[in-house]
Amino acid sequence: MAPAASFGGPGTFDSTRLRGVSWVGGDSVTDAELEPLRKAHVTWIAQMPFGWQAGATEPVIRVRTERRPRRGGYWGESDAGLIQTAQLAHQHGLRTLMKPHLWVRGNGTWPGDINMISPANWDAWFASYASYILHYAQVAEAAHFDGLCIGTELLHATEPAHDRAWRRLIRQIRGVYHGPLTYAANWSGEYQQIKFWDALDYVGIQAYFPLSNAASPSVDTLLRGWQPHLRTLAAWQKKIKKPVVFTEIGYKTTSDAAARPWEWPERTAAFATPDEATQARCYEAMFRACWGLPWLKGMFIWKWYPGLAPDGPARRHADFTPQHKPAEAVLARWYGQ
Repeated sequence: MAPAASFGGPGTFDSTRLRGVSWVGGDSVTDAELEPLRKAHVTWIAQMPFGWQAGATEPVIRVRTERRPRRGGYWGESDAGLIQTAQLAHQHGLRTLMKPHLWVRGNGTWPGDINMISPANWDAWFASYASYILHYAQVAEAAHFDGLCIGTELLHATEPAHDRAWRRLIRQIRGVYHGPLTYAANWSGEYQQIKFWDALDYVGIQAYFPLSNAASPSVDTLLRGWQPHLRTLAAWQKKIKKPVVFTEIGYKTTSDAAARPWEWPERTAAFATPDEATQARCYEAMFRACWGLPWLKGMFIWKWYPGLAPDGPARRHADFTPQHKPAEAVLARWYGQ
């Protein structure tokens, strides 16, 4: 991420704003897979390796570094895949954000479930997490990643009681990786509880704000849905005085895409009936409401499958990707501004 810069008004091209997508690591990476990003005016990709935690109360995190993981992962999430993808992205003029995630097994459904049962277990968890994130900080430094996200949606781990542990960790990370840092906080309260934003360069928010419970809502309805969230964000950002990046934002291809945007489509009743028009309207309202706000540095669309063909797997086309749908044209039009 480049240093914060002043913004132009709506409609004014700002070369420093992050026009990103969340890049799904696959079994290879090619020039042809990156070419559609140029056509969509994408300038950044977030690369997302995974650490594995046996359960929400287990304090040990396992990192997979094999060139081609034996199971449960892709080459693009391995160290070699991350590095090669970043190198090829740089050759295509794309910048790269290293954004490690934790996959929680057992008694957890998302990283926000992680919660240790004792202070001693928290100490052990932070020690394990430090090894995990410092590993990726080293990879990011060696491969010249343009930014590093130091955590994603760790709701209980970022409570104020753990502020000192995070500040110690941030100092360690800065000793290894010398680019800009952010953290990806959940939209629902987590970003407001964090005390260590001053130690980072950017505020990261996973921006799955609910906008409307209506089926297939209009753009005007969606714009109204954005307003209370943006008022809260703008007032809060004035206090924090850090630029904001939407480290994830996106919408399913369903009629209820705006109701609970964080839910995967297979968990919704509307999954059986794809609704590309509603997805496109959600994108249009998102850009109209947010693009050009002076405190918003940019966003990463969730998500982008390399090499996805127009007639590719139905389960891919039904989820969050805008590829080969009207939403992609909306994305390209706004990212081109």
